[in-house]
Amino acid sequence: MPDATTFIFSLFILIMSVVIHEVSHGIAAYLLGDRTAKYAGRLTLNPIPHLDPLGSVILPLLLVFSGSPFLIGWAKPVPFNPYNLVRAPKWGPAIVAAAGPLSNLTVALVFGLLLRAAHAGVLPFLTLAFLQIATYITLINIVLAIFNLIPIPPLDGSRVFFSFLPYQTYRLQVALEVWGFFILIFFIIVAGRFINILTSFVFHIITRA
Repeated sequence: MPDATTFIFSLFILIMSVVIHEVSHGIAAYLLGDRTAKYAGRLTLNPIPHLDPLGSVILPLLLVFSGSPFLIGWAKPVPFNPYNLVRAPKWGPAIVAAAGPLSNLTVALVFGLLLRAAHAGVLPFLTLAFLQIATYITLINIVLAIFNLIPIPPLDGSRVFFSFLPYQTYRLQVALEVWGFFILIFFIIVAGRFINILTSFVFHIITRA
């Protein structure tokens, strides 16, 4: 288990990262014509409206106390109406879904490239404390991007995945949504090590560390 300071920083980074993730869904929907998230007051980086007790607090605590090699979580899903996505009626839901993981990947790239530049001696003024925080930000956002791209409902990856499949697979999607949470928990338990390995690989590619 990490020390209290590390845990607090990690939890804060996780919460802000999932907030950015959800706000990105709302912004994508807004740009495609849907105002639902705006009217619901969810286009804000203030974490309070986004916090989910299970995904934002309880799950991260359980992962920390269980000695998990990675930290994941989620915020309350930002609402959107797919019928209002008039600028992309066919691919709108997939674009909105993809916006979340892409936002996490963007954050990981920004801070990962800062780490890469620091390791190359380009930014000698960056302090060790900043580099440690940047490392946590990069790792947590890589994990969130990978985790949310898993094609299991209710994760974003499932919405992107099923958008490429024929409409006849809709029943399969509904069935998976019923059992999706339990399938997801089982997947995390079984494939947690794989997620950790993939996260380390992506982190190395970005930072060359």
